[in-house]
Amino acid sequence: MNNIDAQYQSLLEDILNNGVVKSDRTGTGTISVFGRQIRHKMSEGFPLLTTKKMHWNSVVVELLWFLRGDTNIKFLLDYDCHIWDGDAYKAYVDKVRNEQQGVQPNSKEAFIAKIKYEPDYANENGDLGPIYGKQWRNWGSDFPFDEDIKPSQLGVDQIQNLVDQLKTNPDSRRLMVSAWNVEELDYMVLPPCHYGFQCYVREGKYLSLMWNQRSVDTFLGLPFNIASYGLLLEIIAKEVNMIPDELIGNLGDVHLYKNHIEQAREQISRTSFELPSVKITERNWYLHEAVKQHLGEKTFNEKILSYRPDCFELLNYQSHPKIKANLSN
Repeated sequence: MNNIDAQYQSLLEDILNNGVVKSDRTGTGTISVFGRQIRHKMSEGFPLLTTKKMHWNSVVVELLWFLRGDTNIKFLLDYDCHIWDGDAYKAYVDKVRNEQQGVQPNSKEAFIAKIKYEPDYANENGDLGPIYGKQWRNWGSDFPFDEDIKPSQLGVDQIQNLVDQLKTNPDSRRLMVSAWNVEELDYMVLPPCHYGFQCYVREGKYLSLMWNQRSVDTFLGLPFNIASYGLLLEIIAKEVNMIPDELIGNLGDVHLYKNHIEQAREQISRTSFELPSVKITERNWYLHEAVKQHLGEKTFNEKILSYRPDCFELLNYQSHPKIKANLSN
């Protein structure tokens, strides 16, 4: 049994055995424990759970969306990622009811289709406010991240600053990125659940990452969070020429929704497989030496903007079948 699946199954058992009943904003109800931690050595394999089949494409697309500084679900839908559909639709319905009295909102299916295929509609209704991507790449500015904006108009690019510091001052204790912008929380469709992360360099070449999470949907959300921050660690390590070392998650309110309890028991009963690995490649057009010589070395941001889901190849992934569960919004 691999260690990350074992830790995750132990966490599910902990909640089932020790959790207290709590109400929540969705009205579903949870059982919850507080203050847990998971640790994973990246040398043991990529931390994608094997005790249920994970949707790798959604993990990759959402992380690229964050790293691009994007906050509009159009990019997600273009790559068949539907993690944020429910939150986006809920915000749209609230907006219609508050601003257009008597107007019937589009159905969720129609809303998603219009976002995907009608650019003007997407610009008006697809943005989720200043959530993760805006804070990571453009803290403190009202503008979305755009290379055409003059530098004086931009906020703080925390990701670029992190990369620069890792290259020039790897022993710094300030290698941190925060998404918890108190001034802008009320403008977000959902305040950040995973609200910040810190990097740490050992012996000048081993890079670790620790993220902090206030609210943990343990059955549906946490497996994606683990994989997402594992992939973020891989991407940053590749950029700064370091070796991914340890991935650590500090977890606050760790809960199971009441409609996920039987699914959790099913996953606990399963025996895990060996962990997969991940191969990251740049877009093929840039691999030609003549192109590199003509264009010069790409910046980190140019690499991020050029990445597509197929640049992240999952190797030797074997898993049990997926376990269906409803997402609470």
